[in-house]
Amino acid sequence: MSDEINQPETALEAPAASTGPDVPPDRLAINPRSPHFDADKLRRGVGIRFKGVVRNNVEEYSISEGWVRVQAGKSMDRKGNPLTIKLNGPVEAWYEDLGEDAPVAKG
Repeated sequence: MSDEINQPETALEAPAASTGPDVPPDRLAINPRSPHFDADKLRRGVGIRFKGVVRNNVEEYSISEGWVRVQAGKSMDRKGNPLTIKLNGPVEAWYEDLGEDAPVAKG
């Protein structure tokens, strides 16, 4: 019985460590109309590394699904929102306000 009790605790501890307060969320968007928008987390500054290159033009990202959305040139849709394209690949995110040794969420 003690093995059964210890096993769920270990399973619960692993996700908590990767989603702590100093690690950015799995998915985040800068568009206020998106359900993945979070102004408090964006104010801290989120750094994104996509395919090994630091990007500063990311509109939305998903670490677990391995993609980022970036603006497609200066094109706009009929509502004035930028047109975006989805790029697939490994994504890493960190909070820039924590400095050089910030914990990185990797996908």
